[in-house]
Amino acid sequence: MSALLNYRQKGTGQTILLIHGLFGNMDNLGLLERDLVSDYQVVSLDLRNHGKSFHSEEHNYQVMADDVIALIRHLELENVTLIGHSMGGKVAMKVTTQLPRTVSRQIIMDIAPFAYQERKHDAVFAGLKAVLEKSPSSRSEAMHILAEHIHTEGVRQFLGKSLYRQKEGFTWRFNVPSLEKNYLSILDWKEEDVCDVPTLFLKGENSDYLTSEHQQAVNAQFSQVKAHVISNTGHWLHAEKPLQVTRAIKRFLIK
Repeated sequence: MSALLNYRQKGTGQTILLIHGLFGNMDNLGLLERDLVSDYQVVSLDLRNHGKSFHSEEHNYQVMADDVIALIRHLELENVTLIGHSMGGKVAMKVTTQLPRTVSRQIIMDIAPFAYQERKHDAVFAGLKAVLEKSPSSRSEAMHILAEHIHTEGVRQFLGKSLYRQKEGFTWRFNVPSLEKNYLSILDWKEEDVCDVPTLFLKGENSDYLTSEHQQAVNAQFSQVKAHVISNTGHWLHAEKPLQVTRAIKRFLIK
């Protein structure tokens, strides 16, 4: 059995478990945690190869789901609501299909149960590896190296949250070699049996991760599905429009 995921537990009441996406950590969904913790027990976690959780050569949806299931059982959680963004949304779907009596509801943010083909992160991996190779002595130097490969400041700032100092210089908390090696597994998806757990899909209006072409895949896997579009947002809808996302989530939870 692998080590337990790093996690944070706050609040009381019915449990909501938050699962971040690729290159993230538990703090990426911190705004959601803050807004939900007054009414619920909120468990935030770092997936394997991310944050302060363990590193592993394996990185696919089955082993990530197994990690989350192990945490759920360790904490003796029941009647759990899963909320997952992007890669974390796929992890949530995998967990739900395997624990339909433990997971009462799930909210999937801007991802589909679908095998994507387009490689969207090649420049990101190039920047991450450049930082590893040069072992910068300061955060600003690391961000300058990153900017040579990644031109979008918001993406650089997001990645920079996983920089930390060690003796040799600044490096990444996530396991870059494993994530790159397993990237096709992150894009991939193996269709599961039909699941009747109530599910809400939240889509960023301007994002192409969840579109009409994915509707058939969604309906094939989940029989109780609702969808809601967050207007004027991209893939990072919970960071761009936190109030609208929280409102949609709470409305679904109350119903």
